[in-house]
Amino acid sequence: MNTRLPGLLALALFAFAMLIAVPRAEAQAYPSKPIRVFVGYSAGGAVDIIARVLGQQISASVGQPIVVENKPGANTNIAMRALIESPPDGYTLMLTANALAANPTLYQPPPFDPARDVTLVSLVGRVPVVLAVNAQSDIGSLAQLVAAAKAKPGTITFGTPGNGSTPHLAVELFERAAGISLTHVPYKGGSQAITDTLSGQIQVVAVNALEVLPQAKAGRLRVVAVMSPGRSPLFPDAPTIAESGHPGFEAAVWYGVIGPANLPPAIVALLHDEVQKALRTPEVRERLTSAGGEVLPAAREQFVAMVGAERARYEKLIREAGIKPD
Repeated sequence: MNTRLPGLLALALFAFAMLIAVPRAEAQAYPSKPIRVFVGYSAGGAVDIIARVLGQQISASVGQPIVVENKPGANTNIAMRALIESPPDGYTLMLTANALAANPTLYQPPPFDPARDVTLVSLVGRVPVVLAVNAQSDIGSLAQLVAAAKAKPGTITFGTPGNGSTPHLAVELFERAAGISLTHVPYKGGSQAITDTLSGQIQVVAVNALEVLPQAKAGRLRVVAVMSPGRSPLFPDAPTIAESGHPGFEAAVWYGVIGPANLPPAIVALLHDEVQKALRTPEVRERLTSAGGEVLPAAREQFVAMVGAERARYEKLIREAGIKPD
């Protein structure tokens, strides 16, 4: 009989126990330093605002700073590349939006594969898209916008947060259904598009309600249509696209937290729980709902399913409309 076997067996069992314990220890120690959150848009836009509000709540809960880093450009592909190349240790995350689902089709070759290159952590919320004009504009309604575009095709300019962004795709669909031709001016975020609408550089801006609200409240912008199923309580006088005679144009910008591929499951679970906890706080709920948004607490599996469905929807839309990146 080999007398070494019991000792070897005990050593093997000890090693196995240590392997199981390591992820648990990592999760218990995490986070032990600041967490970076990339935003693929300029400071001051909706994604940036939500990232900072969410970051404040999570920071207070985990006891570590949440540092938001703006990396605008290429419709969030620059920020996405930085995320993908980061270590999968939970210290580099990203607050993403619909570009996560649209960019793999919009850009060729695909810059990334959501199913392969990132870890989906948690859905956050959504905000409806609105169409707005300078308050001094001669365009007072969606009907007047359509009439002006039909009278002089291609002369009406509209700005969006970027080529292939949700507002851009929604307006492209609207153009085809209404039989009009507008000229798209893409920006690196909604705030820049709003600034140029206020200065008269462009005539219409398509962004989400969160971004347009301050200027609309100040009387500088006029919302001519909202792309939600019903009227927004923030803009009760602004009709929906459907009410204006063009049904089927519900469009919203959704937000979610993601990390690099291969994030340890224990860290993913901890981050998901922290996001969900933050979404239940009055501060985060009030910040989103006061801007016409909707908080979307959800299991991680729901986020995964939604991104898959959105990716299929955008692939069909981008190919049919022939949309190309600038």
